Amino acid sequence: MNMQEIKSIAKNKKIDVAGLAKIDIIHTLQRKEGNFDCYGTAYGGVCDQLSCMWREDCFDASKSQ
Repeated sequence: MNMQEIKSIAKNKKIDVAGLAKIDIIHTLQRKEGNFDCYGTAYGGVCDQLSCMWREDCFDASKSQ
């Protein structure tokens, strides 16, 4: 998901994202949704959050860290 899409989701949820990095915006969105703020931590492709909207992007982000 690109930054424009992420910022749009945040705006719809009335979250101020000014000055935040992608990972910080997603963590904020995850907390707002009542989920763990675990984006980017699916090391080894392991994640038990099957219904997370960030799941696929998270796997990619985890590989680059």
